[in-house]
Amino acid sequence: MLIPRSKNATSDQRHDVQTLGQKFVSVDDKVYAYLLSNQPPEHPELQALRRQTSGLPNSHMQMTPEQGHLFALLVRLIEARRMLEIGTFTGVSALAVALALPVDGQIIACDVSEEWTSIGRKYWERAGVAAKIDLRIGPALETLDRLEDDGWLGGFDLSYIDADKEGYDDYYESSLRLVRPGGLIILDNMLRRGRVADPDENDSNTVATRELNAKIAQDERVDRVLLPIATGMTLARRR
Repeated sequence: MLIPRSKNATSDQRHDVQTLGQKFVSVDDKVYAYLLSNQPPEHPELQALRRQTSGLPNSHMQMTPEQGHLFALLVRLIEARRMLEIGTFTGVSALAVALALPVDGQIIACDVSEEWTSIGRKYWERAGVAAKIDLRIGPALETLDRLEDDGWLGGFDLSYIDADKEGYDDYYESSLRLVRPGGLIILDNMLRRGRVADPDENDSNTVATRELNAKIAQDERVDRVLLPIATGMTLARRR
């Protein structure tokens, strides 16, 4: 477990790290296999898409099975009907959410790659949810600006951000305008496999993530929590 070395950490925070940190489970292959064996079954087409994605060089970019189950649960908890996805890759996350949305639900999915997103299309079709997914290829900020211009302010129940880290702050601000009060903004990769806690890690992606974590921690526009799920996930509820 990483112990924060920040000069700004309070004595209470350091005490919490030393005591509460002991509650964390080290998730090795054996524990993770057990976790997966006790999850609900995935849809066959979602499993098939995940298997194909796992054979790609950047397969680590796909949503994990437990994240997919969490998203499905959150969709049902907040009775979501409209989702904004910023970063789609091969469409695993879009498929997981589309399966949980009601029949008239919709996802507007933003990505720059026709190559990667095309992989998911046949699985969306075979799962019977392709009509729920409106894929828009191009720079995400341009798509988000058009959505605002087209009257989508407050029109989404959920926004999922999993794209270029240097753009996260802009995506977050756009999502705050596009998601309704009471809706959720979910940001993935917010711990960057622990690099954000290491002051010696100063690549542009880690710095951007670290700065956004600090910003959201103080952002009174949202109720928020940063969780150690996969490579770190922030849930922010717009007030």
